[in-house]
Amino acid sequence: MKRYIALFIAVFLVQLNAMAQSRMVTGVVRDSLTRAAIVNAVVREKGTDNMTATDKQGHWQLKIGTVSTKIEIIATGYPRLEIMVNKGVNNINVNMVARPAKRIFHHKDKINCPEPMAPPPPPQAAPVTTMQRRGNVTADVAANNYTAKMYYTPPIITKDVSTESYSAINENIFHAVKDQPLSTFSADVDRASYSNVRRFINQGDLPPADAVRVEEMINYFDYHYPQPKGKDPVAIIADMSNCPWDTKHQLVRIGIQGKTVESKNLPPSNLVFLIDVSGSMDEYNKLPLVKKAFSALVEQLRPQDKVSIVVYAGAAGMVLPSTSGDKKIKIKEALENLSAGGSTAGGEGIELAYKIAQQNFQPKGNNRVILATDGDFNVGVSNTGELERLIEKEKKSGIFLSVLGFGMGNLKDDNLETLADKGNGNYAYIDNFEEARRIFVTEFGGTLFTIAKDVKLQVEFNPNFVQAYRLVGYENRILQAEDFNNDQKDAGDMGAGHTVTALYEIIPTGQAGSTVNWVDPLKYQQAQVLGNRSEILTVKMRYKQPDSNTSSLVQEVLRYQPKAFDDMSADFRLAASVAAFGQILRESAFQGDATYDKVLKWAANTRGEDPEGYRSEYLQLVKKAMLLKR
Repeated sequence: MKRYIALFIAVFLVQLNAMAQSRMVTGVVRDSLTRAAIVNAVVREKGTDNMTATDKQGHWQLKIGTVSTKIEIIATGYPRLEIMVNKGVNNINVNMVARPAKRIFHHKDKINCPEPMAPPPPPQAAPVTTMQRRGNVTADVAANNYTAKMYYTPPIITKDVSTESYSAINENIFHAVKDQPLSTFSADVDRASYSNVRRFINQGDLPPADAVRVEEMINYFDYHYPQPKGKDPVAIIADMSNCPWDTKHQLVRIGIQGKTVESKNLPPSNLVFLIDVSGSMDEYNKLPLVKKAFSALVEQLRPQDKVSIVVYAGAAGMVLPSTSGDKKIKIKEALENLSAGGSTAGGEGIELAYKIAQQNFQPKGNNRVILATDGDFNVGVSNTGELERLIEKEKKSGIFLSVLGFGMGNLKDDNLETLADKGNGNYAYIDNFEEARRIFVTEFGGTLFTIAKDVKLQVEFNPNFVQAYRLVGYENRILQAEDFNNDQKDAGDMGAGHTVTALYEIIPTGQAGSTVNWVDPLKYQQAQVLGNRSEILTVKMRYKQPDSNTSSLVQEVLRYQPKAFDDMSADFRLAASVAAFGQILRESAFQGDATYDKVLKWAANTRGEDPEGYRSEYLQLVKKAMLLKR
């Protein structure tokens, strides 16, 4: 008994001493122009894993040492801010100025050019104890309050301005396993972000941060996972290594492989080509490229396949009734006769396309609408909410939706991604004919034939090995834990032969200096965690057959056996390299010490056979981005 009392006193004294050597610093992060709270900004003690994130009101709190400490504040779309928090300072309020919006020039969109704005005068501060200047940041540290303000001179706009739009991405943060042991998300086989990023870089510009969806960049590449065995059309693999961009951490890869089906064994198709022929499509890389893309698809059709063509501009109409796939010349002629002009009644076109697909429905076949557009709907049912409800209603009839984005300057990426997600389909961006060939020729089955729908994953982490985890990407695919077993909850779909790859960055348990401060410690949880001492995590996956509304469960266990990164497979190293590349482009708070040179090093010797040259092209893309770095 005396020994236990002595141990208790020792632990108490250690905790008391730690509390005496630390202090709680709080603050608020806002946009300097709108004064709106900046959500999910990462606040971190520089050089450590001691970090937190701002809440919906922009508030944060972080426990740091009593001596002067440097912290950094990182938010998407804002320059990284470093602050020396001196002894006695316990409140830090930051007003951050967003980077000037990226201008992508487009000769169709004219605007008047305003005169350049002068920066506002510096604030008249109260007497200060310290004055710091770092680049374009002026920071005044008063006795117990810190306010940082950053000023830019907005650039003079001398050319035409893009109206492209992208959904905001609030980057995934670390979650403490003791507070959130489950991570749940929807599978995603979309690849649009990678080809769109490629378009930006090949034109000599870096993409806006919200155009970079890291999971879509990772999933652009095919990986050599084992084929499913048994009755399930999908299979799971999992492995792990040290994390290349932060060697104190570990990196877990989870892969899903869809069953490959030979083209001759695929069911008959009932396809409706829904083509935007409005005035905004009158560009060389829009309607002319749409025609070439669909012509490539027509060459893959069999006699049992059927095609209808619907177009929309100021109104919608059918230009080709359901036609057998062996009448290729007739279908191509209908495509070639299309021309662009008028406004965009996208909602009417979608309604008509689904109606025709229903009229020619194949009970045991593949029924799909393929929409080709720049996403600029401006007539009729045009707002995102109405279109979502329309497509969600129609997908219940068993008709899937594929969305193809074209062009530049007014691409509405946010609209197109949402429509594909709601329509049990996939979204691709076609920047050149080679991308069209990949989608409709090289990966014909995966693009058009769904083998599993509503694919959801849930990962349970073992706190014996994992202190905290972060899902790399998939920000717009996150689900609640209870959604996993809810068959009414929509999720992603997988085509024949498709793969899905997800990466988790992990902070190991017991690592010195690692404290994730997202939530306050729970009061009633056990101090010591017991349980499995060999498994780091369990992956569970739910999916439905294309014609079923009831899900099936597949699961896989990963045992704790980390390997050196250089000893991992070429596929693992490539996926990690692409993830790091995407995080650099996003200027992620979690890019660690990743650089373009290291990204190239990590991808070295990963090309393998590379019959289509996609991996070789990736290496060249990184080298081009190096020349454009901010």
